[in-house]
This record gives sequence, structure tokens and C-alpha cells, in this order.
Amino acid sequence: DLFISLLYVVLLGTVGGLMLVESVNALRATRSGAAPVLKKSGQHNWIHRLPLKMRFRASKLFVSVIPVLGLGAGIGFLSSIMGVGGGFIMVPALIYLLKVPTNVVIGTSLFQIIFTSAYTTLVHATTNQTVDVVLAFLLMAGGVAGAQYGAKAGQRL
Repeated sequence: DLFISLLYVVLLGTVGGLMLVESVNALRATRSGAAPVLKKSGQHNWIHRLPLKMRFRASKLFVSVIPVLGLGAGIGFLSSIMGVGGGFIMVPALIYLLKVPTNVVIGTSLFQIIFTSAYTTLVHATTNQTVDVVLAFLLMAGGVAGAQYGAKAGQRL
């Protein structure tokens, strides 16, 4: 228990710090009127030597699916052990490891969370009977309303 607690603190602190730095840099770039600097995907030579390459058009990547699948499996493993949302780990991993542009990462993360959350909820509801449906619907209604305000606020930044 102590090891997982310490790992949890280190992981969340590191990921939170990286996300804070990325957000501050993006805010500075938009306030100064400069275009945000997009990361280049060609910096990881070992990824480009792997087989099974695929083109990801929205993120302008041409990489092997092996590191993408490995990243997804690793994030799923950490999420299940620590109980944190996969998006909290996935967003910085895509930005810093695969060099995907931030605006594409946000949409990609939200899209995959839809299916992961739906599947996990069904498994917990049928296997453990650990889903409070009324509470879940109230949280979902609040989340939808909050997302609308967040999207409007994000456009102003």
C-alpha cells in the first residue's frame, strides 16, 4: 500500500507539473500573438524503425502502431492500479512521448474516454453491482453543463 501511495503521488505530481508547464507556455504564446509551437514528430528514431506503420492524419504522424498500443496498455494498467482517469496520464503522454499537437490530444483523449468509461461502467454494474445509477446520472448532467461552460471559456483563452 505504501509503494502504490508513493507511486501515486510521484506520478500525479509529475504529470500535473508537465501539464502546468504546457498550459502556461500555450497561454503565453496566445497572449503574445505568436503561433503556438507545435512539436515535431520526427524526434524518436527508434519509433520510426518499428514495423506496422500507420498514418494518423489529424495529428500528422506516421508511426508504428506498436508504441501507440503499448502506450494505451501502459496507461490502462496505471489507471487500473491507481484509480486515476486515463486522460490525466494520456494527455501528457501523447504530447511529450508521441509529439501529438495539444489541440488534437484533447479531442483524442475525450473520444477514447467515452468508450473506456462506458465499458468499465457496464462491467462494474454487472459484475460487482457497484454503480449508483442515480448518482451517475446527476454527475453526468453536471458534467455536460460544465463542459458547455468550459468549451466557451476555452474559446476565449
